[in-house]
Amino acid sequence: MQRFEFKVIPAPKRGEKARGVKTTEDRFALALTNLMNQLGAEGWDYVRADALPCEERVGFTGSKTTFQNVLVFRRVISGGAAEVQSSTRLLLQEPVQATPRLGPAETPMPGNAPAVGPAKPDLAAE
Repeated sequence: MQRFEFKVIPAPKRGEKARGVKTTEDRFALALTNLMNQLGAEGWDYVRADALPCEERVGFTGSKTTFQNVLVFRRVISGGAAEVQSSTRLLLQEPVQATPRLGPAETPMPGNAPAVGPAKPDLAAE
């Protein structure tokens, strides 16, 4: 089974100036191309782009949710897991198994449980 490490980085927010690149779209595409080529040279494969919610503090007690655009890359781990110890890397070893589903809370459990009613004083204590 192949094991992967993942790298998530913020997507570029501005384009890069270059000779012959005039429009905003072309400059942004150039910035993205340069970033992807740099990571590709390091062995990272592009997986996807996401816009994820991020809660930020506003003032002393307030908060607001913004969305951050990130790029997700992965590469195959060739060595042991000892080389992957950074908090920015995730290690995917095996798929996570789903937790067993429980029935509805109203379903009675089988057994001989006594009926529950109002509390009665303990007569043996007298």
